[in-house]
Amino acid sequence: MSALVFLIEQTATGLYILLGASILWSLRGFLRARGAYRGTYFELERDMARGQRFDNLTMLILLVEGMLLVFAMQRVVAPTLRQTLTLPQVALNVVSDGDFRTPTPEPFTGGVVIDASGVQLGVIDPAAQIQPTPTLTPTPVGTIIPNAPPAECSSPNVQLQVPANGMIVFEPLAVIGIASAPNFAFYRFELNGESTFGSYATIGVDGTNAVPEQGVLGQFSPSFYAPGEYRFRVSVFDITSNQVAFCALTIYISAPIPTPTPIGTESS
Repeated sequence: MSALVFLIEQTATGLYILLGASILWSLRGFLRARGAYRGTYFELERDMARGQRFDNLTMLILLVEGMLLVFAMQRVVAPTLRQTLTLPQVALNVVSDGDFRTPTPEPFTGGVVIDASGVQLGVIDPAAQIQPTPTLTPTPVGTIIPNAPPAECSSPNVQLQVPANGMIVFEPLAVIGIASAPNFAFYRFELNGESTFGSYATIGVDGTNAVPEQGVLGQFSPSFYAPGEYRFRVSVFDITSNQVAFCALTIYISAPIPTPTPIGTESS
């Protein structure tokens, strides 16, 4: 239910435009039907005009009620619900990334000594040579922007590994971390930034199974949000629907990186 309320809050502008256009269209139909009712003397046409006028008037009333409902959701229900879901006071364990420093090796000042005692000149059979086996390089988590605002985790039971703090996100990714608590009920993903009007909004389906050890919490797709800096948060709620713990960090949503077009081979 809360996800529906926040969805209506985020799309309120579009709903106002749609409902306003529908009200104008119904008002136009009502005025035309009233003019047709007054301009005819045939009973059948008067009955048809009367029915159209009643239908358009009913639609006008329903559309106005719908606009009032959207306004109430945006201005009253959503802020109240957000306050009830926000933890009033939680002790914060601030996780600092430290200074972003790349170690620089000291310059090599000695001379180069080459041992040529084992060098054999001539043609060597390639089959007799020992070829080194390449070692697989672990895939990095992603590009990290240094000196991002520090992560905030209120409990060791709620942690985030992916996305990492300061990570650039431009494609769907699996959220990896820990989400559990005493009297656990569910957890959810929340986002705070330009596309959410500067407040936390629910962006994912509630997870009803606790994840006490490092594992996949769900999926996050950044394509629905404008590029920029956001705070990504995992919130855990107990059986009374109170937020008991959370972990928040900074991510940077960017446009997808374009894929280079391969150059075709010219045919002779």
